[in-house]
Amino acid sequence: MLSSVIAKRLVSGVCQAAWRPAAAGMVSVRGYRGDAPDDSRGDLIEIPLPPWDERANEATDIKRRRLLYESRKRGMLENCIILSLFAKRYLNTMTEKQLHQYDRLINEPSNDWDIYYWATETRPTPDVYQGEVMDLLKEFTKNRNQEQRLDAPSLEYLDKESQ
Repeated sequence: MLSSVIAKRLVSGVCQAAWRPAAAGMVSVRGYRGDAPDDSRGDLIEIPLPPWDERANEATDIKRRRLLYESRKRGMLENCIILSLFAKRYLNTMTEKQLHQYDRLINEPSNDWDIYYWATETRPTPDVYQGEVMDLLKEFTKNRNQEQRLDAPSLEYLDKESQ
């Protein structure tokens, strides 16, 4: 029993000694550069996504359900909340043309931050994504009624509204 206590102390001491140099070297010399003008963004890695393909013969009710799911499952929480609440409000009343615009908007850009910046009007929207749906989304994002938008809605509403 005494030998197991000594062994634990020995192992613990060796592990602590091994971490000391590593912990001392963990301080980053680079720091946070943010959006500094001299940021070359050379360290930015963008993962290529497969190209967006329009599903030409997809039934409208299937398209609405797919877009609802895709609105909820985003790469970032902010878009998940904005787009899922937007979908809850507008998806069931969108025309085929609007559904096509929305499908393209949420599936073609490879960076979720782009969609967020366009919707919040932080950056200009490219002409290819400008249209009725983007105008609706920009207006929705302004939240003029000051609703609490802290979480995505439950999925139950889709079936209730379609009955």
